[in-house]
Amino acid sequence: LILSEDLIRRRAEHNNGEIFSLEEVALHQQDIERIEHIDKWCRDLKILYLQNNLIPKIENVGRLKKLEYLNLALNNIEVIENLEGCESLQKLDLTVNFVGKLSSVESLKQNFHLRELYLVGNPCTEFHGYRQYVVACLPQLQWLDGKEIGRGECIQALQELDAVRRCVLEQEADYIEKRKEQKRSGLKETTEKLLSENQNGTHQNPESSSKAHTDAEDKEKEFWEKPCPFTPESRLEAHRHLEDKRRAKEKEREKPKNKTLRALITADGRVLNINEPKLDFNLTEDENNCMLLDLHVYRYRHTHSAGSCPRHKMIKLCKTCPLKPILLYLCFLEAIGEIKPKKPTARPTSVTSNQNTRTETRPAPGRELLEVDAGLVGSLANIVPKGNESSHKSLQLSQHPQRCGVEERSVSKDFVDDPEVPPLM
Repeated sequence: LILSEDLIRRRAEHNNGEIFSLEEVALHQQDIERIEHIDKWCRDLKILYLQNNLIPKIENVGRLKKLEYLNLALNNIEVIENLEGCESLQKLDLTVNFVGKLSSVESLKQNFHLRELYLVGNPCTEFHGYRQYVVACLPQLQWLDGKEIGRGECIQALQELDAVRRCVLEQEADYIEKRKEQKRSGLKETTEKLLSENQNGTHQNPESSSKAHTDAEDKEKEFWEKPCPFTPESRLEAHRHLEDKRRAKEKEREKPKNKTLRALITADGRVLNINEPKLDFNLTEDENNCMLLDLHVYRYRHTHSAGSCPRHKMIKLCKTCPLKPILLYLCFLEAIGEIKPKKPTARPTSVTSNQNTRTETRPAPGRELLEVDAGLVGSLANIVPKGNESSHKSLQLSQHPQRCGVEERSVSKDFVDDPEVPPLM
């Protein structure tokens, strides 16, 4: 994976997705294998996080004049280079990389503002005279690997620089030869591994699936338990191994699963009852050979047609005894909105005094008392005049019409009372 504009834009949410004025961006743990275009897209960068990737080389950051902090920890970098143009660089973190060419640290002499450098976990830190050499080559440093550099230490390192440089260059040459041998052996092992995998794939017997699964488990165990040198190649191989396993699992999930067919009838012709959604039901029969199916569907589910059931699952009921042709009535009741039981609310109690005793009137369990103004009882009783309850011709208010806000209206001359029209409920 290389750096893309889309990746940087997604990481620039704090800057409203704008990358031209971006000053800080975190691109860690993105499996990036190469740094590209960032010096063209983000010229104003001051802080750049690229730790825990697969970057083998420092490149395309030399034009970032305002860059102050560069974090390249946990990558595959072997040489310190191409940072001369970072004029404002103050802190460089190369923790746990593969820098074995310690003389490449001299390329940082032009970074006059560099104050902190981290090389912990690199092969060069095991060289004899490593710290003295770095302190002498970079007198502008104030901290090396988290330890402060004193003035006396700097003076002593400058005095012994020639002898320390010869010692460091000798160790560096030995390390370079060792790395060449590691690359040759790694290439040989990779070639042999590819040949063996091709041969196993050609002669594989499809009937021995269990054996193949066991072999795969043994290979997986051998891969992680086999000792190997800690090199950029081994780290890259482990990453690709994990990536291949992840992709294989994704392909396995994406494979269409064979759905089992519903067994509605057995081999001997017996019809089966089916209740896939596990719903409660009650099937009753009356004297007129009519059957009533009471089916308890899920809450907030909608049944669109007779015979349908929640979540597209099947319900099939079979009668074992022979019956005459009958009708099966399915009645679906749809509740609009949410039906909730009324919660009992605390009502003020009425207290009456009788011979210095107090009695409280409380509602019966599950019921509530309705309090009505005594002056309104008469008007409520005379809203509809007696003898005109079923005519629906007029609505009259005999008392206090101004309280209810309803005006008396006259009946239209064209109104005809149809006796077949049911009364209003």
